[in-house]
Amino acid sequence: MKRTQVAIIGAGPGGATAAAYLRRAGIECLLIEKDPFPRYHIGESLTGECGAIIRDLGLGDEMARRRHPVKHGVKVFGPTGATSWYVPVMRREGDTLVDSTTWQVRRSDFDAMLLEHARAVGADFMQGEVVNVLRNEQGDVIGVQVRPHDSQHLLDIDADVVVDASGLGTFLSRQDVAAPRVPGRYAKQVAIFSQIANPVRGGEYPDDTLIFYGDKHHWAWFIPLDDEIVSVGVTAPGAYVAARGESKAEFLRRELHELNPNLAERITDDRLVEEVRAIPNFSYNVPRFTGRGFLCIGDAHRFIDPIFSFGVYMAMKEAQLAADAIRDYLDGAHRDAADPFAAYAALSTRAQDALQETVDGFWDFPLAFAFFVHQRYREDFIDIFAGRLFNAPDTFRGLQGLRNLRAHAQQNQMASTA
Repeated sequence: MKRTQVAIIGAGPGGATAAAYLRRAGIECLLIEKDPFPRYHIGESLTGECGAIIRDLGLGDEMARRRHPVKHGVKVFGPTGATSWYVPVMRREGDTLVDSTTWQVRRSDFDAMLLEHARAVGADFMQGEVVNVLRNEQGDVIGVQVRPHDSQHLLDIDADVVVDASGLGTFLSRQDVAAPRVPGRYAKQVAIFSQIANPVRGGEYPDDTLIFYGDKHHWAWFIPLDDEIVSVGVTAPGAYVAARGESKAEFLRRELHELNPNLAERITDDRLVEEVRAIPNFSYNVPRFTGRGFLCIGDAHRFIDPIFSFGVYMAMKEAQLAADAIRDYLDGAHRDAADPFAAYAALSTRAQDALQETVDGFWDFPLAFAFFVHQRYREDFIDIFAGRLFNAPDTFRGLQGLRNLRAHAQQNQMASTA
């Protein structure tokens, strides 16, 4: 038996960030990671507020030293490639928007950096696989059972709180601790991705994220990783991918040339310099993700759609908020509550729901969405794209505009079927 105050399942950005903030609060924690680092991972573009968390951790200079590309914004091209709209990275200074930047990252390096930082500030680390959850007679979570990588024997870890940062693995959901996964709206999508060398970047900020709209739910990303390599991927309905009957590499190469004219013009060499990977059915929700002795962060409880690169940010921001909630709990707050972390869950759910509304609005009303982002509600959507979703999202006029569009569309549909 080993004892710690907080056991964290997974040492990716969410887990490592939670550990760093817990240590800042003087709380003992143990990161448990089954995969050796560095390791490949998708999710390479960071929002503005994600950059703010990195700077708050004291890692801004280290990001510059490692030469991660600097991101000034995201540009979205329409289906012909001739039209586009742009959202700059900006931070808030009081009520004023100010130009800012964030980064694109090669996740093998970025994730290793965050883990190194967490360990440097005092987080314990164990290479191994969590295989079970420990409970007391009342059913409360009181720890985890681990198979260390260098042992055949299982080790019980006693903990006051267990944090699930296992990402797509959704460990606590699969262990019937958190609620079962519910397929999300984009669950029937497939993402196929790799990397290419020396495409045409162009523009004032050549390291910005580019998104290419092909058709509804069918789009491509273009994310620079260094001076030479760019991450490229295509997300499309699973039925469309299956109907093509191609290998992953064949599908991706063809799509790079056919999906959008502006994207095709950028491909000077379609040789894929990284293994071609695919992730199907990536959209899901775990409705109940906190309880007595546990909470989940990031992809361990919800993933909506990769379209605007919120994955890493949501994991790191929820990690920051979870550390605050755990600190309060260990100080005696809500110890007897049925769900000691209900306030954290409510805050996270509200932000995730605002992100869901944003993504749904983009797919359901693309022309109106472009007008809202570029003109009518520009500041609101600069805030949303940055990740300021946890700051009273109900006050965003841009989201209310999307709700009004949806209500109008539903009224029209009801009238047409009456």
